[in-house]
Amino acid sequence: MSVPKFMKGVQLTGHGGPEKLVWNDAIPTPHPGPGEALVRVLAAGVNNTDINTRIGWYSKEVTESTDAANPDADIEAGGWSGALSFPLIQGGDLCGEVVALGEGVTNVASGMRVTCPTNQPNPTEDSPTRFLAIGSEFDGAFAQYCVVPAAQLHDVSTAPLEAVEIAAIPCAHGTAFNLLSRAKVGPGDRVLVTGASGGVGLAAVELAKLKGAHVVGLASESKQDAVRAAGADEVLDRNKTPDAGAFTVAVDVVGGAGWAGVIESLAPGGRYATSGAIAGPLVEADLRTIYLNDLTIYGCSFTPHQVFAEFVNLVNAGQVRPLVSKTYPLAEIGAAQADFSAKKYPGKLVLIPPQD
Repeated sequence: MSVPKFMKGVQLTGHGGPEKLVWNDAIPTPHPGPGEALVRVLAAGVNNTDINTRIGWYSKEVTESTDAANPDADIEAGGWSGALSFPLIQGGDLCGEVVALGEGVTNVASGMRVTCPTNQPNPTEDSPTRFLAIGSEFDGAFAQYCVVPAAQLHDVSTAPLEAVEIAAIPCAHGTAFNLLSRAKVGPGDRVLVTGASGGVGLAAVELAKLKGAHVVGLASESKQDAVRAAGADEVLDRNKTPDAGAFTVAVDVVGGAGWAGVIESLAPGGRYATSGAIAGPLVEADLRTIYLNDLTIYGCSFTPHQVFAEFVNLVNAGQVRPLVSKTYPLAEIGAAQADFSAKKYPGKLVLIPPQD
């Protein structure tokens, strides 16, 4: 297909509020270099990661919850790995079509429908769990086109899902699958999922059931039906402290003041896996609970290539179906992020770039 010289998209011009997201209809369309592919974006999911990066929440200077963080704070190094280069095209959730290939690319072909992990493994000898995040370390999916390392792309041409559904899975389901894989969830496990009505939470419920576990979700009353529909065996009010020693695994993306209760809910030998802290990154618990009960704690960001590939196999087999509550034109990203931050809907929100 013919690729235009310029494309439309949203550029993040610095850390701050939604005013830092600027629409630009004359962004030079990128060209794939060696080992890269140019992808036409069909849809892009909305994630905490994008908002957290915009407000600089990943900086150690920020100690509040994502809701309470001050977007007007003067933050220099607010990305995953420190300072970012602006303007930046965010967007870590991608479903797209390959339209051009750089030199040496053989694993994907033009016309193929693809997706990729948000955190893309890029290990080195000194840093074996190093990753580069699309939409953070390099331009992402909040535009009509983006360039992606071809080795990170996965073929989802045959998946029985629409593009907006594919765009809802890399960050949420990919993160959840990694959490469950790290915690070695399987039949016989009793799994507690915090934030169970959000993207990662619903995905964790769905995938933990697929792995044969008994799943209990924490969610607000208005969203509990969605958690049950995802497969939860039980749903508790998100403000309820879980019973002590009731679970073999806790999957937590919330943190905050309830963290001690989640730790206490684990049985001896239990496993705790986290990849978020929307209620606050600074937590407190009794260390004696952790060491006397031989608990294991997993911090989960790095997703090995084979783990994401295993997840994509489930997608292509039709075993995964995300809840997409609403879609928005890409130009309405401010409204989409406001709805996301207000937790207005369960599941995922998805942006659609102009398809001209």
